[in-house]
Amino acid sequence: MAKAKRMMQEQLRLIDIIIELVDARLPLASKNPDIDRLAGGKSRILLLNKADMADPQATAAWEDYFRAAGFYTLALDCRQKADVRRVSALTARACAAKIERDRKRGIKNRPLRAMIAGIPNVGKSTFINTFAGRASAKTGNKPGVTKGKQWVKLPGNIELLDTPGLLWPRLEDEAAAARLAAAGSINDDILHKADLAVELIDYLRSAYPALIPARYGIEPGAGRLEDLENIARARGCLMKGAEPDLDKAAALLIDDFRSGRLGRITLELPPQPADEEKV
Repeated sequence: MAKAKRMMQEQLRLIDIIIELVDARLPLASKNPDIDRLAGGKSRILLLNKADMADPQATAAWEDYFRAAGFYTLALDCRQKADVRRVSALTARACAAKIERDRKRGIKNRPLRAMIAGIPNVGKSTFINTFAGRASAKTGNKPGVTKGKQWVKLPGNIELLDTPGLLWPRLEDEAAAARLAAAGSINDDILHKADLAVELIDYLRSAYPALIPARYGIEPGAGRLEDLENIARARGCLMKGAEPDLDKAAALLIDDFRSGRLGRITLELPPQPADEEKV
């Protein structure tokens, strides 16, 4: 991560604008504050990716929140060409002052140079490939696919610098870490999925109480662990003696959340003014 930060700092002098991707289901947890500190006075675009899997009302609230914070903001599904094409116009609008300065100096059609940034697994490579119309960047469903920097030419006279995903070394906010883990931004190999699943169930019981019963055809249990046991029985995740296999049921639930099959879910809402000092 330190190497990735140094790379960003070295390249910033070449950059007109920073385009940051976050996960629309957890925009604040998936937003690395280091990017804000590294950005300096550069123009900023913030893309709420995976908006097709997020609660649309919550996404609208997050768009308002980030626009109020000074970002050019757009919610999108980076797999959809129509969504990604809107970024060209937004980039030109965000860089309008620079384009005008270049025009007055007699510089025309100079490419806008952008840096794409974000934590692992928010969809940066998929965004680039959809934008460019070809497989320009490696993609994968695990964090850490992009290992080094690369320049990619994009429509709209944009040159884009891809960077490795940045994730801060220590996640002191346990709730934010749990949300990141649920979304797949933390390597699954270091997680206990049953614990993660019951935390997810706990949130869903409060925020989206109808989703788990509708998806798995079960009645709400007395608590989150009972819900996980009921999911295991409903989906045949059983061990010897017909005991529920909680690890297998947990993996099923988490996969359903990550894929959007569980429904359109947002795991956090914008801070209220009284909470801003905690962010």
